[in-house]
Amino acid sequence: KNAGKLVQAGKMLDIPLIVTEHYPEKLGRIVPELDIAHAKAVFPKTLFSMMIPEVKAKIGELYGGDLETVVLFGLESHICLEQTAMDLLKDGYTVHVAADCSVSRTQEDRKLALERLRQYGCFVSTSENVIFKLMKDKNHPAFDTVRHVVRDVSVDTGLAKL
Repeated sequence: KNAGKLVQAGKMLDIPLIVTEHYPEKLGRIVPELDIAHAKAVFPKTLFSMMIPEVKAKIGELYGGDLETVVLFGLESHICLEQTAMDLLKDGYTVHVAADCSVSRTQEDRKLALERLRQYGCFVSTSENVIFKLMKDKNHPAFDTVRHVVRDVSVDTGLAKL
């Protein structure tokens, strides 16, 4: 539900979405509950990092050299998300991780991955925090639309207990 809110708000704010699916022919596709129909691209991958040549090319196509900040979320915080963040940081991007939209098979892996991501220099926050950072101001033209998305309390992901 939290990831859905972030994706929906990103769509309303016209933030380009690039999606990768890790080995989809064996591990499956993005769940249909997560509406990614507006994604600028969906790429299959076997590399744990999503920074495959196709993603790099799409970023270049969308932004030229002007992209500075990336928001990450997804499956296997301790594997794909972490390796993607490391690649992005190495390439000079500022990385925000939506912790309440990122999971691992175990809470221990997730907790430790989020700690490492923070140590690497990522901003680890919540989907709601990211959404309001993207809007910056109550006077943003999409504020009235987006506020309805974030009105419902986010799902408790257990992070506060970790």
